[in-house]
Amino acid sequence: MASRRLDKGTLIALAVNGHADRRAVAEAPPWLAVGSRMLADAVLVVVGFFIAFILRYELHLGGNVPFWADREFSFFQGKALLLAALVVVLAQIRGFYRLPRWTTLLDEALGIVNVATTAMALIVLYSFLQRFYPSRLIFIYAWVIVIALLILKRIAVRLVRQQLWLRGIGVDRVLVVGSGRAGQRLMQFLIGQPQLGYQVVGFIDDTPPPDNWGIATDRRVVRPRHLGTCEQAADIVRSYDVDEVIIALPPTAHEQMNAIMTACRVDDIAFKIVPDLFEMAMDRLNIHEVAGLPLIGLKPARIAGWNYAMKRSMDVLLSVLVLLLGALPSAIVAIAIKLDSDGPVLFRQERVGRDGKHFTCYKFRTMVKDAEQLQAQLSEEYNVDRRLAKLKDDPRRTRVGKFLRKTSLDEFPQFFNILVGDMSLVGPRPPVPAEVAEYDEWHLGRLLITPGLTGLWQVSGRSNLNFDEMVRLDLYYAEHWSLWLDVKVMLRTIPALVTARGAY
Repeated sequence: MASRRLDKGTLIALAVNGHADRRAVAEAPPWLAVGSRMLADAVLVVVGFFIAFILRYELHLGGNVPFWADREFSFFQGKALLLAALVVVLAQIRGFYRLPRWTTLLDEALGIVNVATTAMALIVLYSFLQRFYPSRLIFIYAWVIVIALLILKRIAVRLVRQQLWLRGIGVDRVLVVGSGRAGQRLMQFLIGQPQLGYQVVGFIDDTPPPDNWGIATDRRVVRPRHLGTCEQAADIVRSYDVDEVIIALPPTAHEQMNAIMTACRVDDIAFKIVPDLFEMAMDRLNIHEVAGLPLIGLKPARIAGWNYAMKRSMDVLLSVLVLLLGALPSAIVAIAIKLDSDGPVLFRQERVGRDGKHFTCYKFRTMVKDAEQLQAQLSEEYNVDRRLAKLKDDPRRTRVGKFLRKTSLDEFPQFFNILVGDMSLVGPRPPVPAEVAEYDEWHLGRLLITPGLTGLWQVSGRSNLNFDEMVRLDLYYAEHWSLWLDVKVMLRTIPALVTARGAY
């Protein structure tokens, strides 16, 4: 196996990320990286408590402290150290020091808030039982500052780590086994997201794709190297110094999968398996036991009952707020549309909603009059799936319409649809009847959900997704719905709108 020299960049990656090459750095055990991160968090907690002390007892933020209640920081040292210990222990118990690379900053920040809140609540309770009565504001200040410092630290770590990975420092070298649809999707994702710290060294497959095959990303079209066949996996892993193997073979290739997994275990190489389409549905199963017998049922792809009541309440409250705040901007948009081209301000279109019910969807008009009559002709001319509705570089758009489409302001009137219950803030894109007529049977599952103004389809690529990918996201959303999932989708929609990714 080729040896690697532990250069300065790798040491930096170890300190920042804790994902060092375990074979090259035998003298740096995994606990060292985790321990350094725990120590850094503990120091920040103590610093945060000290800043809170300065704000309350030195700067008198929140009012003057009575002379009989005045304290030195030494009076709080024990509580600050206990808070630091609680924070790092709770974070370690919940696995926050070994999060996978694809964990979002939002999820990590929420975990920090949860841990810091729990730790501070225990400190306050302990202080009360000890009859420890300082200014209560110091605990509030410390809670806010500690959360801010811990989140800022993680933002800084992410920025440094991504810059290192973009320069090829500390990356994990990945070998993909299989070049079928799953393998191609996997390589497309890994190659298109260099900030995740993975480098695709190539792929192996007994039947590689033709020479004109390539992987399209947001940046370029690349052709990963075909390194050999599945029988050569062990030698290829050693020759190319692979850190991780991802197996994306069809379910019929059991022998090849077993042989590759055995070779990875022998060389202590991490490996993962991409399940086939049937196995990908395992997270949709509910497993129960009756009289010792397992019963398996599918989770319903529907939001109903109490869940629907909560979702509907949020829709009504937020749509009323947005309509009130957006009254003046929408009037300006209406005037611009009227001055730019002939036709009505609002575009009305029949859409298919929850349970297949039809409703009238409202949008600001972005195209010339009678644009719908040209839809079929243009779909064939541009070779676009008619079920996706949108066309890139659509010649029917007006000058104002191009701006409205790019900024998604054309969808503002749909808040009226949300208010009356035809749509929701988050859900599948509402299709037109002609699209539904071309659905396969499994596509109809998306009609069990109230269509939305935004959804997983928008924050995951918007118009850059193909139709089947969009439907899979819709079904996943219905099966895994929670109020917090809606909040996350809405928060993730903001950068998607700002960058106009996939908007046309």
